[in-house]
Amino acid sequence: MTDAAASDWIGNQERSDDTLSEALAKRIAVLFDRPYPQEGQPLPPLWHWAFFQEPVTADQLGCDGHPVLGGFLPPAEGRNRMWAGGRLDFIQPLHVGLAAQRHSTIAAIKEKRGRTGTLLFVTVRHDYIQQGETCIQEEQDIVYREPSPPRLSLDTPLPEPEWSQSIRPTSTLLFRYSAVTFNGHRIHYDWPYATETEGYPGLVVHGPMIATLMVQAFRDANPHAAPTHLTYRGLRPLIADSDFQVAGRHESGGRAALWAFNDRGPAHEAEIHYKENG
Repeated sequence: MTDAAASDWIGNQERSDDTLSEALAKRIAVLFDRPYPQEGQPLPPLWHWAFFQEPVTADQLGCDGHPVLGGFLPPAEGRNRMWAGGRLDFIQPLHVGLAAQRHSTIAAIKEKRGRTGTLLFVTVRHDYIQQGETCIQEEQDIVYREPSPPRLSLDTPLPEPEWSQSIRPTSTLLFRYSAVTFNGHRIHYDWPYATETEGYPGLVVHGPMIATLMVQAFRDANPHAAPTHLTYRGLRPLIADSDFQVAGRHESGGRAALWAFNDRGPAHEAEIHYKENG
């Protein structure tokens, strides 16, 4: 995609309306083994990713299971699409049972040279609004990469964690997260496609689910801390049926470092800002 063609997509907008149903919140809670919020209660951080999913018919899906490109998102033929990371400001909670809107805008498109070829980064800004008030402001970085073998290990030292939780990413867990988020990307549930077409050694754990688990572990370890900002990014994929850890430690100034890792090194990293309640 040329710079001129890319600039045509910057500023493209989309609106999605949804009701944060108690039934779907309960399914997410069961998935993560959490108490489920009832109508009128706050939706836990990052659970909003299960809502605002615009459904499309089967003939509008690409071979990877994603909606075909060239509508809201720009086309990038011959490349694999991944959710690379993002940033969120938690202004106030969304509440279960109430209607809400997501206003989305393509904020930037940049092409970079990576380890395995050119990468096209598309930054999408989302504003989540409920009862006329902005609750979350978010930027998601979506990367389109040329087909290439995935990086499966990373030799980077990790700090000593102050808290840690072990995760067993079974294929059932991946399937259920795909189901609650209406995510059709086949690398998460279609083993022949993931291994034969995209070159992974197995099913790929969802990046957004890893981010959610990192924040969940932080909240378990720090029950009086309310997240105000999160920056996160994926470093390499994690694969189903291979245990990994989500961990973290406090830094200065109301910040904490979070990361996910296994015996092959770090896989995802994040920084969370928070304020103390009570």
